[in-house]
Amino acid sequence: MSPQVVCVGLATLDSIFALPWHPGADDRVVASELAVAGGGPAATAAVTLARLGVEVAFTGAVGDDATGAAIRDGLEAEGVDVSDLVVLPGARSPQSSILVTGAERAIVHYPGTAALAPSASALERMRDVEWVHADHAGYRVVPEGIRLSVDGGNPTPGLDLSRVALYAPTAAALEVDPRQTGAELVVVTRGAQGCTAYTAAGDVVDAPAAPLAGLVSTLGAGDVFHGALLAGFVRGLALAEALGFANRVAALSCRALDGRSAIPTLEEVE
Repeated sequence: MSPQVVCVGLATLDSIFALPWHPGADDRVVASELAVAGGGPAATAAVTLARLGVEVAFTGAVGDDATGAAIRDGLEAEGVDVSDLVVLPGARSPQSSILVTGAERAIVHYPGTAALAPSASALERMRDVEWVHADHAGYRVVPEGIRLSVDGGNPTPGLDLSRVALYAPTAAALEVDPRQTGAELVVVTRGAQGCTAYTAAGDVVDAPAAPLAGLVSTLGAGDVFHGALLAGFVRGLALAEALGFANRVAALSCRALDGRSAIPTLEEVE
């Protein structure tokens, strides 16, 4: 089947350490748990869409190293179409080490040397789907004239919100009045305080956060929220319903230390 959504941007391999405290200079801390899982904002959104039954493809780049193979295999195992995930000979793949202490975390990210440069066929595919979802690494390669969703969790150089259909920043990352961005729809996420949507027509829709029963880590919850929100729109949910659906999916994803393994299926959510 042809994909309904294309996710474009960063795919990493993450090593996540649960710590009793954050280390200081010259410190040594013994982790209580270690998880190794795929990460990256656009890639995690793609996995979320796949688990929720949406046909999705991922466009990105990795190196021809063991890390790149693990990234590609992980996405493919989830049912994500990886035919546009380029494997570059001699390049090193992106990876991160993430230190989690209670509700706090610190991230050490290595971007690798695999430059993202989609093929002509990958760019054409972006024009044929319902949505293209890009993170800070993928936005710059998305062509004009498509229905674009942007993950606003990280700074995105050159971001032109007038060409964005859905802009989803965190409250901390939002630098302008959400009513004056030029985007068709802005959804501001506030973690435990839920989210608020601002439409171009001037409507404001609040959605409370879902209960976080069994909370382990919020790592990747924002990325999961973005994928789930698009899944709600693809399923034809109204805005308020889609926001509530995305909040529930994001909350359920917090049941594990990593940002991937606890992402629910559609059956779990319903």
